[in-house]
Amino acid sequence: MTRALVTAWRGVRWYLREWSGEARWDDHVAECAAHGHPPLSRREFERRRSDARERSTVARCC
Repeated sequence: MTRALVTAWRGVRWYLREWSGEARWDDHVAECAAHGHPPLSRREFERRRSDARERSTVARCC
């Protein structure tokens, strides 16, 4: 029973991180580390994500 709850919690946690965008930040940091350059600040990263969403015509209706 405990193992099932742990597995369920991990699934919920994964889903929420993907939905909220937290996983994208972790991917960014890992990619920067792999290429050997410093990552953007969290604020700058989110600002660029927000700007990209605003420019995208697919994400909005009008």
